[in-house]
Amino acid sequence: MKTEIIAVGTELLLGQIVNTNAQWISKQLAAVGLPTYHQTVVGDNYNRVYETFRTAHNRSDIIIVTGGLGPTEDDMTRDAAKPIFKQELIQHEPSLKKIEKYYEMNNQTMTENNRKQSLVFENAHVLMNEEGMAPGQIIEVDGRTWVFLPGVPREMKTLMNDHVFEYFKKTFDIKSEIMSEMMWFIGIGESTLEDELSDLIRNQTNPTLAPLAGEGEVGIRLTATGETDDEARQHIESMKATILNRVGSYYYGSDEKTIEETVRDLLKDKQMTIGSAESLTGGLFMERLISLPGASSVCQGSLVAYTPFTKENVIQVPKFIIREFGTISTECAEVMALNAQNLLFANVAISFTGVAGPEPSEGQEPGTVFIGVQIGERKPQVHSFHFDGTRDKIRMRAVKKGYELIYHALK
Repeated sequence: MKTEIIAVGTELLLGQIVNTNAQWISKQLAAVGLPTYHQTVVGDNYNRVYETFRTAHNRSDIIIVTGGLGPTEDDMTRDAAKPIFKQELIQHEPSLKKIEKYYEMNNQTMTENNRKQSLVFENAHVLMNEEGMAPGQIIEVDGRTWVFLPGVPREMKTLMNDHVFEYFKKTFDIKSEIMSEMMWFIGIGESTLEDELSDLIRNQTNPTLAPLAGEGEVGIRLTATGETDDEARQHIESMKATILNRVGSYYYGSDEKTIEETVRDLLKDKQMTIGSAESLTGGLFMERLISLPGASSVCQGSLVAYTPFTKENVIQVPKFIIREFGTISTECAEVMALNAQNLLFANVAISFTGVAGPEPSEGQEPGTVFIGVQIGERKPQVHSFHFDGTRDKIRMRAVKKGYELIYHALK
């Protein structure tokens, strides 16, 4: 089965919106044994959309299209497909009634062009859109399976999960149960991880192993098949145990769980709170934690001090430390972590100081970073690093490293 994904929308071509739909769909398709052969983004131009559809129809078995189902003139997904399908568009009454009800409940007048959203092909299997207006639809034409979905990610995912995958399972006789799990590691490079698991990757059968590099972390996707869910899960668990036996000290979680969520949960489990003193990172460490649900139970706050003056007067770094060692030093990072713990009444504290660049500072090169970690009554630990990249990359790598240090200190 050759699967193709087409995203329609000029805003995608211009970079105004990131095409997360194709990424998500392709991952889900791979998990059920339907690999994606082609991905295309096409703007809101009838001729180009038609040519893209015609090409896909000639080379793929399953074509999933997102976007272009709205009410405006540049929403032309249906019209561009008509010459290929040789089917008429008809009004889907349940969808039309839903649209009319929406406008009625909001005391708005429904313009005529909004009726366009409820148009479907006459032989389509219609997918009611519980999250939005335009329904999805599945059309079987010339031995090809076409799926039209709204471009809004929430609407698209709901239709895929609630309808499309079940349709695929029945239509394409996918008898084996397929299961995937993403294992996440931090503090180990992609090449080192692959080297540790090289024989498993080289001899993979069931499950398969696919390494994936992230920002400051590395993932391994395990995908297994079985006659039942339990059988597929057993294959996953067996391989997972083998991997953890080799590189378990770097493992922090599975699937969608982030290192920030893992640290939050560790703090909750231990009934501990955290505070930060941030110079280089400008509050970015704490911002990523505060953005999570439940952060208020573990976050005490952040002291952001970017200059020697504010380090001295806000974080209370002694003058002699700044004078003798500078603000970009082990000594300064240590005092920042200690004082953050005391000033913020936290059980755990972390500090960041360094040079993001592009110019050197205090004789230190860009990418030089000092991170201090203070846990309870333990002696504070300061770690020094050198990160390459832009200012933003250096700052983000420092934050990721900070979460790694806290994770290993707490677990």
